[in-house]
Amino acid sequence: MFNPLIEKYADVLVNYSTKVSKGDMVIIYARGYEAQPLIKEIYKACLKNGAHPIVRTSMDEIAETFIKHANEEQLEYIDEMSKIEVEKADVMIFIGAPNNVKSMANADSAKLAKRQKATHPILAKRLERSAKNEMRWTIADYPTNALAQEASMSLEEYSDFLIKSCYLDLDNPVKKWEEIDKEQKRIAEILNKTSKIRFTGEKTDVTFSTEGRTWVPCSGNMNFPDGEIFTSPVENSGCGTIYFDFPQNYHGSSAKEVYIKLENGKVVDAKAESGDKFLQSMLNTDKGARFVGEIAIGTNERIQDVTGNILFDEKIGGSIHIAFGSSYPEAGGKNQSGLHWDMIKNMKNGGKIYADDKLIYENGKFII
Repeated sequence: MFNPLIEKYADVLVNYSTKVSKGDMVIIYARGYEAQPLIKEIYKACLKNGAHPIVRTSMDEIAETFIKHANEEQLEYIDEMSKIEVEKADVMIFIGAPNNVKSMANADSAKLAKRQKATHPILAKRLERSAKNEMRWTIADYPTNALAQEASMSLEEYSDFLIKSCYLDLDNPVKKWEEIDKEQKRIAEILNKTSKIRFTGEKTDVTFSTEGRTWVPCSGNMNFPDGEIFTSPVENSGCGTIYFDFPQNYHGSSAKEVYIKLENGKVVDAKAESGDKFLQSMLNTDKGARFVGEIAIGTNERIQDVTGNILFDEKIGGSIHIAFGSSYPEAGGKNQSGLHWDMIKNMKNGGKIYADDKLIYENGKFII
C-alpha cells in the first residue's frame, strides 16, 4: 500500500523539505535496509536536480555492538569523515527504517551518555550551519514492522498512519504544508512579541522566559512529518514543576510518569515511576543535560496517539514537549549538551498556555 507513494514521498523530501539544487553535495543517511526503495527514489530525484548524492547506510546492530564493546578511548573517538561531511555537506537527509527499535534498550546507559557527549560537536556543527542557512537537513522514516509493532499497529496500518501524518494522501501535499506554514507563522509572530510563557495542567505549573528568543514554525522542512512551533528559552529561567503523562522514549528505553522540578532553569528534582535509573543517567550526561534546550507546541492534528517514535510523537496535536539538553541556535539557544531528550505532555485534558499572562491556548487548541 505504501509503494505507490514512494516517488511522491521522495519528491517532497528533495524538492520541498531540503530544496536540493544543482551542485549540492547531498548526504543520504539510511538506518536499516528496508528503506532501499525510498533511498533509491531520493537518490534519483537528487540526480535529476543536478546534485551530487552520497549514500551512507547503517544497521541497528552496529550501534548496539559499539556501546557493548567500545572502550573509553573508542567511546570518545570521532572519525574524520563524519567531521568532513557535517562541515561540507549542503544537504543531509536522514531516513530511519529500524528492524528493532529496542536494540539499545539494555545498553549501558553510562557508556551511552559518554558517547552522546563525545558526538555532541557533530550535532552542534549541524545545528550551527543550519542556523546560518549554510546547510539544509531533514529527518524522515520509512514504515517497518518494528515501527508498526512499537505503535501497536499492523504494517499496513502504520503505513497509512505515516502517509496521512505527512499528508501524502493528498494530490498536492506541498500545498497543504504551505498552508500549515502560513498558520504556524501567524502563531509564531504573536509569540515572538511576548517574553514569558507559562504551561499549566495536571501536576504542572512551569514558567520560562523567552525574551530575546525566537519562536520557530515547523512545516515539513527539518522533520517530516512536522507540525510544531518551538523556541529555546532563556537558559536560567525555567521555574516550576511539570508532569509528563505520556511514556518518554529515548534510544530504545523508556521512562514513564515522569515528574520534573526546575529552579533557575535547572532540573533539581526528577522522578519516574518506571525507568528512573535511565532517566537519572541521561540527565547526568553532562553539565548541560539538566537545562531545558527547547519548549514546543505540537500542532499536527493527524497525529493523536503515542507511537513510541519521537519523530511523530512530539508533533501530536494538542501536546507540548520540553527537551532537556542541547538547544537550537536559530531560536537563540545557548545551552550545549550531548543530550536532547524531548518529553511530551498531553494538553487536551485541561492544559493551558499563557503568554505574558494572557491565556492563548486551552485543552489542546490555540484560542488566538
